[in-house]
Amino acid sequence: MDERQDTTVEALMEHLIEHGPNDMATVFARAFELAMQIERERFLGAGRYERTPGRQGYANGYKPKRIDTPAGTVSVRVPKTADHDGQPFYPQSLERGRRSVRAVMLAVAEMYVKGVSTREAEAVMREFGIESLSSSQVSRAAKLLDDELAAWRNRPLGEIKYLILDPRYEKMRHGGIVRDAAVLSAIGVGPDERRRVLGVSVALSEAEVHWRAFLESLQARGLRGVQYIVSDDHAGLRAARRAVFGGATWQRCQFHLAQNAIHHAPNLAVRKRIGAELREIWNAASLAKAETSLAELVTEYRDTAPKLAAWLEENVPEGLTFFTLPKHHRRRMRTSNPMERSVQQELKRRTVKVRVFPNEAALERLVSAVLVEIDDKWAADTKAYIKWECLDA
Repeated sequence: MDERQDTTVEALMEHLIEHGPNDMATVFARAFELAMQIERERFLGAGRYERTPGRQGYANGYKPKRIDTPAGTVSVRVPKTADHDGQPFYPQSLERGRRSVRAVMLAVAEMYVKGVSTREAEAVMREFGIESLSSSQVSRAAKLLDDELAAWRNRPLGEIKYLILDPRYEKMRHGGIVRDAAVLSAIGVGPDERRRVLGVSVALSEAEVHWRAFLESLQARGLRGVQYIVSDDHAGLRAARRAVFGGATWQRCQFHLAQNAIHHAPNLAVRKRIGAELREIWNAASLAKAETSLAELVTEYRDTAPKLAAWLEENVPEGLTFFTLPKHHRRRMRTSNPMERSVQQELKRRTVKVRVFPNEAALERLVSAVLVEIDDKWAADTKAYIKWECLDA
């Protein structure tokens, strides 16, 4: 540590002695700034005003930024650089582990380099303190992140008892036009009682061939022991699931079932009450009582709404598989909501900045980065998601 850094640390200690823990936010912000300055010097290969043969660019002032920390929201000065044939500098101490931030930046940067939505791209880049980028800089930065994310997507898996599958759609450019790309993701619960993000796949289609290739890739990485699957009723997924995990029981997501029932309701009055009527079935004390309640509901609508009655009779039984689980597991595993709330909403929050991805690689990079962060968060959670001891209850 040089003399300037020693002076900064000494000043922080003096501030703590004078103000105590009540002003930790100020200490935290100044320490953070010192860490970012050290990181910039390492990035440039030279200290402030230092001339060295290995210098890779120059310091270029600071950019103010407000960040949320354990000490509250603080204002810091983020150091910037004037790059010299190198990748853009953004302090990893500021966004440590936040791969999704880097992925958003790269997706927007690719748009910028290709001249797509340049005004919007430049606005997002300014949030990162970046004035301009070259295609070689983007390529090098993308390669570093892609290698890291590919290792995560291909990591070995093991035993997973409960599996939740769900798709979402994002827009990307392909062949010069904007297309809808299917993003398939899977989470599971294993012997450690924690949720895990198992993998993700991006392709232009959600057809059986995509789902089947994705599920087979999970198996190839060592996924085994799947006993129970939760998903919506996607045609491609249904066929792929039967082919790859034919021995597992399947629970059709009750949330999506209720939405579908509303669409089959003949009028507003039925649409308003059908959700509550289905919840009464799902909240029944046993499978036998749920089946009895379903039969009564079908009979009630047989004359007034025959198409709805036929749909209920054919489809709602697929949402009753959860009764085969231990009672303490049922509420968590009767919908794909754990995927919707924890995964899909976070993906949407991140992808909205990009809107239309420049290519498939950029889309795969960002969704992978978001899922890695979610997986890391779940891994650090000390609270069990499913307690297997309830199997014996």
